[in-house]
Amino acid sequence: MLKEFKEFIMTGNVVDLAVAVIMAGAIGAVVKGFVTNIVMPVVGYFSGGTDFADKKIILSEAVVDAAGNVTTPENAIMWGSWINTIVNLIIVGFVMFMIVKAYNKTKKKKEEAPAAPAGPTQEELLIQIRDLLKK
Repeated sequence: MLKEFKEFIMTGNVVDLAVAVIMAGAIGAVVKGFVTNIVMPVVGYFSGGTDFADKKIILSEAVVDAAGNVTTPENAIMWGSWINTIVNLIIVGFVMFMIVKAYNKTKKKKEEAPAAPAGPTQEELLIQIRDLLKK
């Protein structure tokens, strides 16, 4: 059973999948950092210094007791965070598009198989058979 497991793990598909998952995690972290630290401040700058992550619609305020402890947390729709997520999705999609496009350029184009040599047509074969039968 251990031998079968080793053969399964060492197949190309499993190793390729493992590499893909690790690379996806790394690329995800890079893209998230890019969006959070570079793109969103630029978007905030052009939107008048607004940080979308803090934008929300409060449905019910937080209830605080006399000691200052929150007894009931605030209930809010965090639409700014949703906007950040949409921007993140668009950027991730664009980055993935660029990666796939670059990968496709590096792949060698398959050479077209040479055309099969043209043989005699059916009519030519029938003529040859007829001529052979005449002899």
